[in-house]
Amino acid sequence: PFPSTTTPRWPPAPCRWQPRCWAATSTVIFHSDKGSEFTASDYAAACDRLGVTQSMGRVGSCFDTAVIESWHSTLDFELLSRHRFATKAEARRVVARFIDTYNTTRRHSSCEMLSPAAYEALLVEQAAASKAAAA
Repeated sequence: PFPSTTTPRWPPAPCRWQPRCWAATSTVIFHSDKGSEFTASDYAAACDRLGVTQSMGRVGSCFDTAVIESWHSTLDFELLSRHRFATKAEARRVVARFIDTYNTTRRHSSCEMLSPAAYEALLVEQAAASKAAAA
């Protein structure tokens, strides 16, 4: 994504934003491969500043990114390949709506046929019950 004649800056100019929704979560983990853009010191500093924990897969392992690659394929096939956006703002709105629907209503076999949001709530509830039982 960066011309080879320049020093990469992280985050790239279009991505310089402060996430508004992250205040609602206690932990954000960003998993990536070991590409140079993800191992750069500017990127690590941006993650630290935003309270994001970095997680990186093993070198040569294709399995670490399989889930997100599957999600990107779904986004591309079900939304992006079927729409032309007039503006970046329109694209952001439509993609955000897709993500919200995907996370709150779409059921997944990997989540015991629950939506990702419902499955996460179930895991939090189970963890709290387990912690209470151990106390």
